[in-house]
Amino acid sequence: MIECKNIIKVGIADMNIVKKPDIIRTSGLGSCVGVVIFDQSKEIAGLAHIMLPDSSLAKAGSLNIAKYADTALKDLVSKLIHNGARAYSLKAKIAGGAQMFHFSSGSDIMRIGPRNVEAVKTELSALKISIIAEDVGGNSGRTIEFDPQTCLLHIRTVNKGVREI
Repeated sequence: MIECKNIIKVGIADMNIVKKPDIIRTSGLGSCVGVVIFDQSKEIAGLAHIMLPDSSLAKAGSLNIAKYADTALKDLVSKLIHNGARAYSLKAKIAGGAQMFHFSSGSDIMRIGPRNVEAVKTELSALKISIIAEDVGGNSGRTIEFDPQTCLLHIRTVNKGVREI
């Protein structure tokens, strides 16, 4: 039997979940971090495209919870569990968090990529989800694609080719 795979796209400051045979993808990871959380035996995965480390940076008004590490990952885990994933078997793979521009001031505020990575790691630790693979840092953009059936994260990095983790 031939299975048709659909590609579920996740935009910037967005999240979604996918079950086999479908694949989930996000593009445009610069300083943003792509976080894949998955349950291997249930063949289900979620992807969040994290833009900023902390929702306290949000302006007044409506809050896009998918935009911030502290709000997106909790919600993504809830969605996964609601759709059949088991909390104790969740694992994560992360990519992105580049320092896209060089600033001579050395200000911590401009280190968005590294701050995003730190926030994602802190939040995953609080949720007791281990990171089993990562491709973070550098100064190049990335596109990532995850297949919940193989649990491979394909990473296409600008000027550096493709790798799988």
